[in-house]
Amino acid sequence: MTWTSSMSSGYSSLEEEDSEEYFFTARTSFFRRPPGKTRAAPQDDQKETEPHVYLSKEEVKEKIQSYNSSVTDKLKMTLNSNGIYTGFIKVQMELCRPITVQSSPSQGTCAHSNNETAFYLPNDCVNTLHISSTNTVREVIEALLKKFFVADNPAKFALYKRCHKEDQVYICKLSDREHPLYLRLVAGPRTEMLSFVLREHETGEVMWEAFSLPELQNFLRILDKEENEQLQILKKRYAAYRDKLEEALGGVWKPG
Repeated sequence: MTWTSSMSSGYSSLEEEDSEEYFFTARTSFFRRPPGKTRAAPQDDQKETEPHVYLSKEEVKEKIQSYNSSVTDKLKMTLNSNGIYTGFIKVQMELCRPITVQSSPSQGTCAHSNNETAFYLPNDCVNTLHISSTNTVREVIEALLKKFFVADNPAKFALYKRCHKEDQVYICKLSDREHPLYLRLVAGPRTEMLSFVLREHETGEVMWEAFSLPELQNFLRILDKEENEQLQILKKRYAAYRDKLEEALGGVWKPG
């Protein structure tokens, strides 16, 4: 696999060939979000369960022709003689935590400076990748991280697709073996119908073996802090209940 990157243009290339330390601050939380809620909008998180429908070479050719006729940004697809096609996908970076890079980038808000630097990516950061129909979700994640010189383990991240169905917006996590360019071809070029989002894994899905010992120790400190905060909240709540009960009991037994 070969790789080219342009930080200024936001364009990267991932050609087809046979071919996978985290910084936390007080913003990090180990508590799950309430069911049915996402980070920014009332969307549903769910695993990718749609069956993969394999297209014949002729069907692929027809779909690419239809796709290219609808493209408005010149990011067209190309069908090669071997049946493999290439094209472009755009990925929005929705990362809540800082990323750790191996060099000193000029973008983002710096959080630490040493041999590595941790900084937050802008919420509206969108990257365009040139990939082939053989590239998998895992390869796309690795390409995105490599573009920003990210030192974090790719296993800490997941690629989602955001799609519209019956006036509802859904967020579906893609499996590592899924092929994003195929999904782009089937959905068409309109990002309103389908778009890709890079996020961190949810807490329950994290591959803990991908973290170093200092990182895990930092997690424990954060967990202890949040546990104490939750205990204080519960104590105050039950103390308020106790006061109300005692007040009610005093009123019942008060001599008339």
